[in-house]
Amino acid sequence: MNRVSRFLCTTLCVVSVFLFAVTFLHGKDDFAKPKEFGVYVKTEKGLKRLMPNIVFDEKGLLYIEMNNPPRFLLKDVEFFVIYGKYDMKVLTMNPMLFFQPSPLGKQRYAFGKEIAFDMKKRSDDLYVVKSKELLGRGYTSLWINDSVWDFIIE
Repeated sequence: MNRVSRFLCTTLCVVSVFLFAVTFLHGKDDFAKPKEFGVYVKTEKGLKRLMPNIVFDEKGLLYIEMNNPPRFLLKDVEFFVIYGKYDMKVLTMNPMLFFQPSPLGKQRYAFGKEIAFDMKKRSDDLYVVKSKELLGRGYTSLWINDSVWDFIIE
């Protein structure tokens, strides 16, 4: 009887450790697949969609005009989700630096030094992007070709 109880106790311990490890490792990047193509910020409350902005070129200097970007608290930003058919080889993450106001008074921002990131392919058209460095407060963007998704981290 002693062997049977020892075997059951050992089996129960191994199964509980396995279940704990699986739930701990699996729950980190867990999110529902978005319904529409686009770029999303993963927060505790779910995915928040970012609206694209346009990249302008003035005498070789690339910039964007601020257009009421969404704001996120620093503690809420976990990672980014890109869903759609994009050329992911040219993806960059950049801080935005004030350039000059436009003739109409809109603020223009130029791209700063690229922020290092890790990109994981989840399916044919779904990618998870995580910054390798700690993100700081400020105006930041994800940039692919002529489109940029900008946001402010507070």
